[in-house]
Amino acid sequence: MKTVDSYNFAGKKALVRVDFNVPLDAQYAITDDTRIRAAIPTIQKIIKDGGSVILMSHLGRPKPPKDGGEGFFDEKYSLKHIVEHLSALLKTPVTFATNCIGTVAQSAAKALKPGEILLLENLRFHNQETAGTETFAKELSTLGDVYVNDAFGTAHRAHASTTIIAKFFPNDKVFGYLMANELASIDKVLNKAEKPFTAIMGGAKVSGKILIIESLLDKIDNLIIGGGMAYTFIKAQGGKVGSSLVEEDKLNIALKILSDAKTKGVNIYIPVDTVAADAFANDAKKITVDINAIPDGFMGLDIGPKSEIINAEVIANSKTVLWNGPMGVFEMSNFEHGTKAAAEAIVTATKKGAYSLIGGGDSVAAINKYNFGNDVSYVSTGGGALLEYIESGSLPGVKAVEE
Repeated sequence: MKTVDSYNFAGKKALVRVDFNVPLDAQYAITDDTRIRAAIPTIQKIIKDGGSVILMSHLGRPKPPKDGGEGFFDEKYSLKHIVEHLSALLKTPVTFATNCIGTVAQSAAKALKPGEILLLENLRFHNQETAGTETFAKELSTLGDVYVNDAFGTAHRAHASTTIIAKFFPNDKVFGYLMANELASIDKVLNKAEKPFTAIMGGAKVSGKILIIESLLDKIDNLIIGGGMAYTFIKAQGGKVGSSLVEEDKLNIALKILSDAKTKGVNIYIPVDTVAADAFANDAKKITVDINAIPDGFMGLDIGPKSEIINAEVIANSKTVLWNGPMGVFEMSNFEHGTKAAAEAIVTATKKGAYSLIGGGDSVAAINKYNFGNDVSYVSTGGGALLEYIESGSLPGVKAVEE
């Protein structure tokens, strides 16, 4: 793997694709800087070598004005809101270009001296970024001497700055530390996993997890299912789920997954009890019942205590754990217990020597909510990218640098 460690940046302008797509509050203050912190080591390596850094990223999903036109601005999604915090983390001033292409960007990049850092405005203020337009990628490429992809969270998108741009740096393209760490963690889980290997799949819907479950069945020993998707499996087997979330058109797929798992010798653990409520609200009336017998008018919003114990035992005896998706509606305090219990079990397994990879926005949010980020082996910064990598074995942004 070609990483920044294999490149000397002395006197070079490094064009670094980072993932600064971080949440901002109404006053544009950053509420979670995990992704920014993750990029710091790569930036520091380039500066230490005697290079300069040009950072490019997207922020959110800005919508172009209805009258079209290429290039627009939306205050809510401006990367200028990141500059002060980034400067503080790096302990050095970061300059800002109010566009990512054109004379503004060209002049700012040209003026950079070794040790200096420039942040370009949101790439997605140009429709050509998400369209993967080659001319746009080429214009971006003229800003630097070497391309560094350190944005795992967008590596599954064939966008101009994540994939297309790499062709303009045939001999000068490498992965940043974050990207290298992400790929190494996935490789450890998918190709070098110690047994028993347990995958924990939660979240609302089966539909978003079908491909990942099917690709994992050849690798794992145990599959723990939780979250809203569990009720589709229960109904498929004839259970009564009340008004719980069910994907009626996926009942046969749920049965196929159960059948395939049995054929491949994979143990599947579906919740045996559930915490159900008479409304989707934290203050709703709640009851704990057998998951196959949820009364009419009640919906399952979390796994129950018996399921927590079963899951914890499976996780405790695992050597490799992959977690994607919560066990319940953990955003509500009355329905977070199952998710917290799963997180605690993973922490315990990790302390006993298991390798644990946490991926997917909600799982990461849960691990961070309970301050367990330092107690698991690796927390992925890119949920969608992680899932696609597991499903397909590669990503456009990865291939572009490797080729």
